[in-house]
Amino acid sequence: MAAICLENVRVDYPIYGASTRSFRQAIFARTGGLIRREGEHQRRVVVRALDNITFQLEHGDRLGLLGHNGAGKSTLLRVLAGVYEPVSGRIEVEGRISPLFNASPGLDGDDTGYENIKTCGMYLGMSAVEVARKLPQIVEFCELGNYLALPVRTYSQGMLTRLGFAIATSIDPDILLLDEGLATGDARFAERAERRMQELIDRSSILVIASHSMQMIRDICNKAMLMERGQIVAFGPIDEVIDQYSAQAQEASLAG
Repeated sequence: MAAICLENVRVDYPIYGASTRSFRQAIFARTGGLIRREGEHQRRVVVRALDNITFQLEHGDRLGLLGHNGAGKSTLLRVLAGVYEPVSGRIEVEGRISPLFNASPGLDGDDTGYENIKTCGMYLGMSAVEVARKLPQIVEFCELGNYLALPVRTYSQGMLTRLGFAIATSIDPDILLLDEGLATGDARFAERAERRMQELIDRSSILVIASHSMQMIRDICNKAMLMERGQIVAFGPIDEVIDQYSAQAQEASLAG
């Protein structure tokens, strides 16, 4: 069974060259984390992107991450994916993690569509045997036909999206990490893509998704987490957390 356990996880980003006024302004504009000064003479600037993050998920959980830009949602997803290492705290994960942060997972313009299916599939954690087994359904879903034998640099943007989406959603994740929705291309393709995305979510044991869409969180999640300045403000039932998020947004609007 898949499981996730985080206990007192903290993530810091060191900021270099932060002595100039313009750079300091850029830091404040781009992050919601706590900005600190450390080291000799307080010269080292550090952004605390996540602070004291503690929660547990088990099989069947679908967690929606809410919060304004810079609240720490994407950072948390990347910590779970192993992209960022915490400076303190404990992370325990059971099961294979599949981060899906974009619909074009490493497409190489000089390789053919078939070659990209193999290399991108392996990049997403599939074995060569898995890729070969899933090749027919990827080919059928993307509907690119003979174009798959051509370099993908000859594809239109819509064709690239369809190929990338078909590959990305062919995985069988234990733990699926999503950062917002994936681009799905034209309207005709969007309906099929929505069904395929739902099938991917259904195949996962645990889902963690960051989204600004409260309706999406309501539709697919059974738990929600509200984040602010790298901290957990609320964690629990969907409606309770969304109500708190809405109230927070309204207060900020009135204050502004």
